[in-house]
Amino acid sequence: MLETAIIGTGPYGLSIAAHFRQLGIPYRIFGRPMDSWLRHMPKGMLLKSDGFASNIFDPGREFTLKQFCLERGSEYADLGTPVRLETFAAYGLAFKDRMISDLEEKLVVEVDPCQDGFLLRIETGETLTAKRVILAVGITHFGCVPANLRHLPSEFVSHSFQHSDPESFRGRSVAVIGAGSSAIDLAGLLHGAGADVQLVARDEALKFHEKMPTDRPRSLWQQLRSPLSGLGPGLQSRFYANAPNIFHRLPERYRLKTVRTFLGPSGAWFAKDKVIGKVPLLLGYSILSAEVLDNRVCLHLCAVDGKERKIHPEHVIAATGYKVDLSRLPFLSPALRTKIRIADCSPVLSSTFESSVPDLYFTGLAAANSFGPVMRFVFGAGYTSRHLAEKIAKSATRGRAWSTVPGIQTVKKAGSSLR
Repeated sequence: MLETAIIGTGPYGLSIAAHFRQLGIPYRIFGRPMDSWLRHMPKGMLLKSDGFASNIFDPGREFTLKQFCLERGSEYADLGTPVRLETFAAYGLAFKDRMISDLEEKLVVEVDPCQDGFLLRIETGETLTAKRVILAVGITHFGCVPANLRHLPSEFVSHSFQHSDPESFRGRSVAVIGAGSSAIDLAGLLHGAGADVQLVARDEALKFHEKMPTDRPRSLWQQLRSPLSGLGPGLQSRFYANAPNIFHRLPERYRLKTVRTFLGPSGAWFAKDKVIGKVPLLLGYSILSAEVLDNRVCLHLCAVDGKERKIHPEHVIAATGYKVDLSRLPFLSPALRTKIRIADCSPVLSSTFESSVPDLYFTGLAAANSFGPVMRFVFGAGYTSRHLAEKIAKSATRGRAWSTVPGIQTVKKAGSSLR
């Protein structure tokens, strides 16, 4: 029996596998590496996180984004220089080549409970049983389209994660819905690609993060009052970034509200110049209804003052974020899904990322309601990979012997220490 199956090969899956590999924890990891970043984010995008907060994590921190950029001669700075999507995606692939040479670029199409753990079916037709399954599936399964747009045919409405090439909309009329980073970035990139784009949002004003000054050192008072963190400056951000274990102990009602509201819709500082004064903005408008007329979408909008307005784009892109819903994971069998305890459609997790189904773990966005907003960002992969590796390694010292896996250190016998 396979000891551990890791499903997902983005920053979280790669970080977990790197930690397992160093500790000699047997595993197999399945997925298309960096798929969300390569195929579901628009070319030309810049990451919202700073360089120092955009690492994929190996135990010794030997291959950071900074190290990758130094080796490749790419532009990099811990603060103040946005990380290009293409740079980060290439870094992820290089991390895979250097740290996870045994990654299997196959999709798992079904996970079902069985007597000895879990039965997995691979797209190649292979089946296997695994004692433990770790899901690191990212965000693309959870794209959220407003209810009053879902009835439109797919050629007229889509979610932002479906578009990696803004050039495909050159010369077309597009309405982007949303006020967050995805909406602002995509609207700016579509405008730059020659699309006739307008941005529609319920918010009456767009918000942008301020650029951290890098031309002078921060005073001691600034460091104490607004410390830097993987989620940005501020004491609250520092807490959520560095203490997911404490966040897990907070009342569920508080956790759910925090994840829903903290770091609300806003764009990065560098996106402002690409949108303001260039992209027409319809702010303070909600969608009342939508229909297709004369091969265009008729959006019926209502302003905060009650005034109504109609616009007629050729296509509508909902850049309206992501909402975890386990029913959106088609590879989880109904028999397994019904056993998972949920809160607000997300799995309820133990302090070790384990769901109510023993030996089934969730990471990344699916773990945010349990461990906080940091799990919505790459930075959260550091805590997750360390914590999971420590937990699984300890289970070996309590009596489980692992068989030898080529190229990986192993635990020789029950109760032995890891080498």
